[in-house]
Amino acid sequence: MTEPRVPMLDEDEARAVGKEAGVPSTMAGLNVFRIMSQHPALAGVVAKQLAMLLYRGNKLDDRLRELIIMRIGWRTGAMYEWTQHWPVALRIGLSEEEILAVRDPANATCLGAAELAVIAAADDVLDNGAVGEAAWQACAPHLASNEERLELVAAICNWNTFSIMLKSLHIPLEDGIEAWPPDGMRPAAAD
Repeated sequence: MTEPRVPMLDEDEARAVGKEAGVPSTMAGLNVFRIMSQHPALAGVVAKQLAMLLYRGNKLDDRLRELIIMRIGWRTGAMYEWTQHWPVALRIGLSEEEILAVRDPANATCLGAAELAVIAAADDVLDNGAVGEAAWQACAPHLASNEERLELVAAICNWNTFSIMLKSLHIPLEDGIEAWPPDGMRPAAAD
């Protein structure tokens, strides 16, 4: 990957800016926020949305959310997104087999109806700009509340936007992090 298009703050400065802007300490030192903190107000808004969708009062099942993120990271070729969320997906209980199934969900035998439905919804947004009726109906039985359904769409849109931002700004991986875990295989859309 080429150099970032916006310079990175050093980690201590990014953490100080992040603290003022409301970026959680767990995020402030990441390269994405070392760059985003060049615009503190924007960094704060982005961090708040991410924190809500990831762990502050979210309603969408963690496993479904991470499969959406991994599918979008794979389809869009967003190396930073895939690489950063690989350990998150493992930590919340997805197996390597389940995560890797997002590369080719049509041939996956380890994913159930709910998982395949949210992946299809993400694909609809990537391909057509909206969740289509068939994908919406396939998701509905697995998302009992309106809050879950709203978060489904918000998560798909958020991580699609985030993948575009990561690629457009050339956000590099943190030092010592290997790209495209677990095997380095890259999608066709990769940088």
